[in-house]
Amino acid sequence: MPRTTTMTLRLPAQVKARLENLAKSTDRSKAYLASRAIEDYLEAQEWQVKAIKDAVHEADSPGAVFLEHEEVEARLKKLPAPARKRRAR
Repeated sequence: MPRTTTMTLRLPAQVKARLENLAKSTDRSKAYLASRAIEDYLEAQEWQVKAIKDAVHEADSPGAVFLEHEEVEARLKKLPAPARKRRAR
């Protein structure tokens, strides 16, 4: 079993009630659900921070190429409609 530690936090009453309801509905403990939620949040945030740092590093590199906004728009308009929708997300 992974090593664990205890942490105390304050939640709005409504969030605590929702957590309790979900715990009952899923037959899981509040601690389990809160821990999973924090892990999922950290994964998403860490991925985003890494992507931003990688992009800044790439932009700062000597061979970085930058396009004017109009050029990006023109390139996107040349893509087939399904590809434009995927890139817009």
